[in-house]
Amino acid sequence: MRMTDVPASSRPTLAAVIVAAGKGLRADQPLPKQFANWRGKPVLRHAADSLKAAGVSRLCVVIPEGAGDLVEEMLAGLEQVVLVTGGASRQDSVREGLEALEGASPDLVLIHDAARPDCPAEVVDRLVSALASSPAAIPVLPVVDSMIETDGTLLRAKADRDALRRVQTPQAFRFADILAAHRAWQGPSDAGDDAQVAQAAGLEVSLVDGDERLHKLTFAEDFRDNLGQGCTMIRVGTGYDVHRLAAGEELWLCGVLVEHDKGLSGHSDADVALHAVVDAVLGAAGEGDIGQHFPPSDPKWKGAPSSRFVEHAVSLAAAKGLTVGNVDLTLICEAPKIGPYRDRMKVQLAGLLGVHIDSVNIKATTTERLGFTGRKEGIAAQAVATLVANQ
Repeated sequence: MRMTDVPASSRPTLAAVIVAAGKGLRADQPLPKQFANWRGKPVLRHAADSLKAAGVSRLCVVIPEGAGDLVEEMLAGLEQVVLVTGGASRQDSVREGLEALEGASPDLVLIHDAARPDCPAEVVDRLVSALASSPAAIPVLPVVDSMIETDGTLLRAKADRDALRRVQTPQAFRFADILAAHRAWQGPSDAGDDAQVAQAAGLEVSLVDGDERLHKLTFAEDFRDNLGQGCTMIRVGTGYDVHRLAAGEELWLCGVLVEHDKGLSGHSDADVALHAVVDAVLGAAGEGDIGQHFPPSDPKWKGAPSSRFVEHAVSLAAAKGLTVGNVDLTLICEAPKIGPYRDRMKVQLAGLLGVHIDSVNIKATTTERLGFTGRKEGIAAQAVATLVANQ
């Protein structure tokens, strides 16, 4: 039975310490790896969400000094979360986290590495079940490769892989026992893991089956493999916009001035094509819509070229480590004819997006004289944009 299926009044209280105070330099990310984006959101947020979903009621996140504002933003919306600053070593950081939870007096506690973003609830259930008969439990996986002992350059001996296991987190403990063990720790300045601390205190450590999904993000390749299947992370956004055709206005489409007896009316240059593209890029980046960034009520955007809006949307995506993959744009109108301007539009749009011209597609269609576009009252545009994670 899943822990979350047991009535709250009948199950032990379960808290967790997430260790997120490390530097994470080997991952070659602009931030420590636990704060870097992975599959669309920070690694730490993934770890916190998965623990909450598995039945953890209270989280203590141990963070580097000065990272409070950043982490609060990452964990916005989660309840019963406390942040503490880490110590000089991992063992010091874990002890600080346990001390911070003491007032809540949980029955059980999980100690988890923030760099393991995907924590299956089934593993947590196995750990909690093991704590019914043991004060400590850890998830492990068998070793499948041949193992050797070496001095770094030469083979010394073959190791017995049947006697070896790969250790993962979260590791689970009865709270009072592991807090006392950490307080009493007299071993090296940095314990290998919390099971070592528990064992040194005389606590028996049970083993449960781990899960490959608990893979620890360590190297740059782990972030390039953003979907976990050798694929680059791809995000998709859509955009749609409409502007009225009016006499005395210029007609701009994709940053190209089109000859026509009417132009598009709007607060900016009313480039309906670029507006749809901007919304598609903002949507894929998770950055709202064009009206939030360039409200028509703001006089500074009156008559502004829509190219500025595209450049802004692309820069917001870049700040999240995303670049435009491709854009597919459809213009919907009875007139003017788009064909004579299509190639110029593609060149202009590709330049604004910073992509090769082959990554831009522009189509035009009519509505068979139905609706406002069919009556030549306006032009509509719809766009689809993909963003890909930088590598």
